[in-house]
Amino acid sequence: MKLFDPHIHMTSRTTDDYQAMAAAGIVAVLEPAFWLGQPRTHVGSFEDYFASLVGWERFRASQFGIRHFCAMALNPKEANDPNLVDWVLALLPRYLGKDGVVAVGEIGFDEVTPSEERCFAEQLELARRFELPVLVHTPHRDKKRGTERTLAMLREHRFPEERVLVDHNTEETLPLVLESGGWAGHSIYPRTKMDEERMVTLVQRHGAERILINSAADWGVSDPLKVPKTVARMRERGVDEETIETIVWRNPVAFFAQSGRLDLTELEKPATIDQRELWEGNSVLRGQTAVVRT
Repeated sequence: MKLFDPHIHMTSRTTDDYQAMAAAGIVAVLEPAFWLGQPRTHVGSFEDYFASLVGWERFRASQFGIRHFCAMALNPKEANDPNLVDWVLALLPRYLGKDGVVAVGEIGFDEVTPSEERCFAEQLELARRFELPVLVHTPHRDKKRGTERTLAMLREHRFPEERVLVDHNTEETLPLVLESGGWAGHSIYPRTKMDEERMVTLVQRHGAERILINSAADWGVSDPLKVPKTVARMRERGVDEETIETIVWRNPVAFFAQSGRLDLTELEKPATIDQRELWEGNSVLRGQTAVVRT
């Protein structure tokens, strides 16, 4: 079974992670723009970061047979810096039309401030302009209130619910998102957000329609193999294969295909690998024998 991790920050991960993910059946990932762990101080930092998502990181994934897509945005964590907001919002249109960019995200809320609301609204309009779906971050604190405000904002701006993926859901927020007509993502974490056991219970209760799972792995305590580990737990608890495949493959493919930038025929083929290739003179190898698979 092919697996798609629809929210993972591979910029923070190692080549060992790519190798382990490929061995576990992950053949596609979506990397949304997020913050670096400390505040950026200049718009140039965003420009270099955005360029790396459509350049080096896409190449690096390909060296292990994984197709890399990304989402671009000013994330809500950094939407409260008045010295950067206008500059980054003006920068985004340069990147939203590039190959491999299949959504606007992560947008949404962190502290649910007026500045976050403004950035959320303006990036919804960018998504409408570029005909892209959106990936929405829900806050870690007071998640239900943040999710309710998220859904209200989407209604106020009349953004098509079928083009919205609300992420980081819990038992409390999942029914709200499904009732809205949007897609519901779940970040499976070692200790917080959602774990494998709880996720299986949600699948058994709600089914597979418009439900996705991801690892959201980044520079913190996280696990890039949480998607295959959740698949294993679903099988152990008797979830049928069609439901599993819908959640970990068909749903993410269907959602991001709304961008018009996922070649579905190409996705079904085994990826080629040629580790003899270079990117700006760089290789992922350090003296190892290059793998070539055509």
